[in-house]
Amino acid sequence: MKHYALKSKKVILNGTMTPACVEIKDGLIFAIHKYEKSLECSIEDLHDLALMPGLVDTHVHINEPGRTEWEGFNTATQAAAAGGITTLVDMPLNCIPVTTTKKAFAEKLEAVRDKLWVDCGFWGGVIPDNIDQLDELLSAGVLGVKSFLIDSGIEEFPNVNAEDIRRAIPILAKHNVPYLIHAELDCKEKNNVKIGEKYQSFLESRPKSWENSAVTMMLDLAKEAKGKGINSKIHIVHLSSDEALDIIRKAKTEGLEFTAETCPHYLTIASEEIPDGKTIFKCCPPIREESNRQNLWRAIKEGIISFIVSDHSPCTPQLKEIDSGDLEKAWGGISALQFGLPLIWTEAQKQGFELVDIVRLMSLETAKFAGLEKRKGQISVGYDADLLVFDENSHFEISSDMIKHRHKITPYLGRQVSGVIKRTYVRGHLVFDDSNANNKQFIDTPIGKPLLKHEFKT
Repeated sequence: MKHYALKSKKVILNGTMTPACVEIKDGLIFAIHKYEKSLECSIEDLHDLALMPGLVDTHVHINEPGRTEWEGFNTATQAAAAGGITTLVDMPLNCIPVTTTKKAFAEKLEAVRDKLWVDCGFWGGVIPDNIDQLDELLSAGVLGVKSFLIDSGIEEFPNVNAEDIRRAIPILAKHNVPYLIHAELDCKEKNNVKIGEKYQSFLESRPKSWENSAVTMMLDLAKEAKGKGINSKIHIVHLSSDEALDIIRKAKTEGLEFTAETCPHYLTIASEEIPDGKTIFKCCPPIREESNRQNLWRAIKEGIISFIVSDHSPCTPQLKEIDSGDLEKAWGGISALQFGLPLIWTEAQKQGFELVDIVRLMSLETAKFAGLEKRKGQISVGYDADLLVFDENSHFEISSDMIKHRHKITPYLGRQVSGVIKRTYVRGHLVFDDSNANNKQFIDTPIGKPLLKHEFKT
């Protein structure tokens, strides 16, 4: 339908939950009215179901082209839609080719054709050999770039060093885009730890000091650039170590654009509860202790951590070494793209957060970070009608039969969570409908679009 309205007693607008009627026309938010307003178009009353902006997930590994047997755009974006995510941003690895050149980016854009169930932006990558081509890559439309400070696990995406970063920062500043950093530095002191099936041994093999040292290095490089009149936008991805929080706090107090994200697995799982040999819990940096988990939540309340994203990082069950239980050999990464909202909502309520806070952490701030804040991340007139209907009070158990991502594995199987995604609208199109009487959850044709940087200039 090109012109219709949804009303609810619980619409999230401008950081508040209020009764309202949202009028949608030609894929955009046309007007926002009082709940009781009569209109010439059809109006559906959602009653006590929450009407929220669609989530914006800026950290998703989709791996197409080249490693589509790990995950592809069709399955990943269906999982996103089922999880209330209306916009995601794809990481530059583990696809082949990695997204480090204009040519590779063109191949990525060709790969997504007719496969996107939600809108999708793209990060590029910075590696030692592509810095001279970085300007061209950024001009092609990536929303920003990412680097590793440690072995990425992928030969095609080697890590950078401080000198590489010094060369890259002025180019990124010219384009006014963020520099995403996988912040671990191999400090060598734990390289002799024998891991095997023991989760504690794996945890000891990647200590907090690796993250702390990496974040400190990035702070020093950001200050150095500022001293030269260059305003860098440094962003720490998937922060795990609570000991790095003071470094990030210091960067903010010094006026640097220095941000950090964390993920559901660091906020909802503690290392003490992870059984040995359960490789589906392996990720890098690792899931840490309960006290660490609580400190991350406190940092979110304080604003030291800016937002929450999935870091959906899938692979085949064989690469995950599920049968052997060998944590050393297993590929690191958590698969849980469609369950982020109920996982976070379940825990956030215990931590004193409200639903409006979750919208800020998983929609508004992530849209701003990716440069999409003029069209995504909030219910506002003129914005894309990216909407999520959410039953905040219902509960369900995560089971393999409901998984939409390619491989039906996740560390959350059997977990009881609060909050059910009832519907997902992308630019006004009802893409996912969990309440359909015919059990047809998805529309017939994917309608998602690639999102390129030059389309969002302000």
